[in-house]
Parts: sequence; C-alpha cells; structure tokens
Amino acid sequence: MPQESDHGQTVAAQGSRIDAYVDRYAARATGMVASEVRALFAVASRPEVVSLAGGMPYVTALPLDTVGELVADLVARRGPVALQYGSGQGDPHLREQICDVMRMEGIEANSDDVVVTVGSQQALDLITRIFIDPGDVILAEGPSYVGALGTFSAYQAKVVHIAMDDEGVIPESLAQTIYALKTAGSPIKFFYTIPTFQNPAGVTLNAARRQQVLDICQRADVLIVEDNPYGLLGFDGEPMRALRADNADGVVYLGSFSKTLAPGFRVGWALAPHAIRDKLVLAMESAVLSHSSFTQLAVGQYLATQPWREQIKTFRELYRERRDAMLSSLEALMPAGFTWTRPSGGFFVWATLPEGLDSKALLPRAVSERVAFVPGTGFYADGGGARHMRLSYCYPEPDRIREGVRRLAGVIEQELRLRDTFGTGSSPDHIGVDTPGPDLA
Repeated sequence: MPQESDHGQTVAAQGSRIDAYVDRYAARATGMVASEVRALFAVASRPEVVSLAGGMPYVTALPLDTVGELVADLVARRGPVALQYGSGQGDPHLREQICDVMRMEGIEANSDDVVVTVGSQQALDLITRIFIDPGDVILAEGPSYVGALGTFSAYQAKVVHIAMDDEGVIPESLAQTIYALKTAGSPIKFFYTIPTFQNPAGVTLNAARRQQVLDICQRADVLIVEDNPYGLLGFDGEPMRALRADNADGVVYLGSFSKTLAPGFRVGWALAPHAIRDKLVLAMESAVLSHSSFTQLAVGQYLATQPWREQIKTFRELYRERRDAMLSSLEALMPAGFTWTRPSGGFFVWATLPEGLDSKALLPRAVSERVAFVPGTGFYADGGGARHMRLSYCYPEPDRIREGVRRLAGVIEQELRLRDTFGTGSSPDHIGVDTPGPDLA
C-alpha cells in the first residue's frame, strides 16, 4: 500500500507494479507481446532435442574460410569506407548487383528503385509504417509469415486472411474478399503474399494463378507486396517468374540474402515504384540514419568474387535431401488423419493434425519427448490454425529429421489414444499475434 517518504510525499509501494511504465506506452505497444511458446524453445535448443521449428539456414554449407578471408581483405583494403556511415538508400554497386540477382526471376529493374534494408524484415516494417494507420486493412494469405503478422499487429492493422490450397492463394477467394471489403467501405492498403515456397505452408502459386492475382489486384487498384526470400531455392527446374516481373507499378518486391548467403549479414532489399521508393528511403533514414556499410560491402564483394550461383545450387541440393528425409519419414510414420504439404523448394512443411488435436496444447508434450515444432496459431492474425503445425527441414541433418519425425509421431499417437478415451479437449485461448523470435521465423 502507499507509503510516506521522508519529505511527506506519498509514493507507491516498491514492487506493486510489474511494469512502472505500463500507463505511458503508446496504444500500439499493447499488441507487442512475446509468444508464449518462445519460452519452450530455451528447452528445445538443448542438443538432445530435435528442433523441427526454426527456419535457420544451414550456413555451415558456406565456404566459411573463404568468407573469412573476404571480410579480412575488405577491412584491409577498404576499411575507411567499410567502417564509415553510408547511404540511406544503400551502396550503389550492391544495388546494381541486386538487380542481377532479381534477373534470375525475370525482373528487369533499375538500381535507382532498389532500397537496401536490414534484412527483408525491416523492409516489411518500413512498408507498413508508410502505408498503415490504425485500423487499416492488409490482405494476407492464411496462413502467413509470423514475422509479417507481428509487424502488422504492431502498427495496429486489421489483417484479413485469404484462403490457400496446395497451389497457393485461391484467386476467387482474393477477388471475393476484395469485393466484400470495398462494398463495406473498408479500403485495402495492400495484399501481402509469399508466392514461392511460402512460409509457413511451403506451397507455390502456379503460373496461371499468378497472372490471375495480378489481374485481380490491378483491376481493384490493390498494391501487392511480394515477399520472396526463398525464390532461388527451388528443387526442380528454373526459378519461378516473380509477380514483380509482370507488373512494375503495382508490386513492391522484397528480397533477402539471408537464405542464399547468410542471415548474419542482415542485408535485404525492397524494389519499389519511384514514389514509394522515396518514402522508403526517408523512413529508413529516420529509423537507422544509414545502413551498415561494412555488411553491404561484404555482400557485394562476395557476389563479385565468389561463384554465388553455384553456392545456391549447393544449398538447393542440401535442402532437397532434407526435404526428402522429412517427407519419406512422414509417409512412413505418421498415423491416419495426419496430412501435410509437399514443398518443391524452401524450408517448410505445413501439417494438419487429426480431428480433435491442438498443436499448441501438443507442443509442451512434444518438447518433453525431445522434439519441437511451431504451432499453427502463430501464423494467423485471428489465432486460428489450432490443428496445424509448421515443420522445418532446413537445419537438422537428415538422420536427425527422421528421428524427430519418429518422436513426433509417437506423441501424436499418444494424443490420439487420449482423444479416443476422453473425447476432444478444449483448445487453449489464443488472442492477438505472437511476436516471433529469429529462431521461430
């Protein structure tokens, strides 16, 4: 209870409030909550636990000695530039190299329209900052990337999910949702999509649907934000043609070197129409003043001196082997009623539990059996997805993947026996959007 100080003033009893600043935060900060499942991953990171949760690239496959020499050479030769402030838009030469990378997906772009960012996550934040007022509508696939949903929630956007199937977002659902929102007088700020090897679903929007999505959004005057971190990591054939390749004015394209080089460099980019580009640069400068010249020049030197296309092929073969290990294990071990997607690239499988099971309730039991996954609820703004889970195959060795699936299958079989004995349990409440950690993204 209140106490009197030596000067006769009333002060709050020490420890009476967990957060002394709770009444002073901006309204948007109330939605910034850490995921309750994140605490479990302190346990899941133990070596005896097989983590099928995190979307961490297997950076050990890089020629690390060569990368180390490249960085040392950069400091020795260009240290005064690499360690100095840089441009708010990004290093000009790196922006030209980024255009070469995007050309692999059919994009012909001018480097003046590229804005380098601190990973594509910052590009998402900047796009949301310049477009969203509280209550504005963003369309997003259901399920969608947890990091994007956390950003949208922080800016108090209203996320409306668009249905997907094994061929990606369903154009008819997109068109119907746009019509319904516009009829209700709810303006749509943009449609956020990961069309290629989607996170978390692992599915890819086919070529015919890509053109349909472009046509629908162009007719409705809805901007598309195309997030494409996995586009070069396909297991069959050439990279898919990006949405941005067929609409320069209606698509903002986000890319990243986190998956094709290493996330530790924290270098991504946005390719945007001129007016949006200018706003992005201003927002970037207000956020960080300037980029890390050091990491940008390091990435630029890597692209200029190393066989980076061959390295991407190495990653593709490595992830293909791990994808195959997961799919074959799921086929051999999972009980009836458990279904999953079959990705042709990227990092993730999206699985659906049998009726009556809840992935969030299942997670603590799975961790106790030394296997981890990400529950599906984190990938829906409305807390849906209770029967789903994301399984990642990018980081563990194939034998570890097989063992992880074996452990997970055992947990699910045990839960099915409990379900059959006691009936369907109630799903735990889930309100709001979990804020992800890097290990969950």
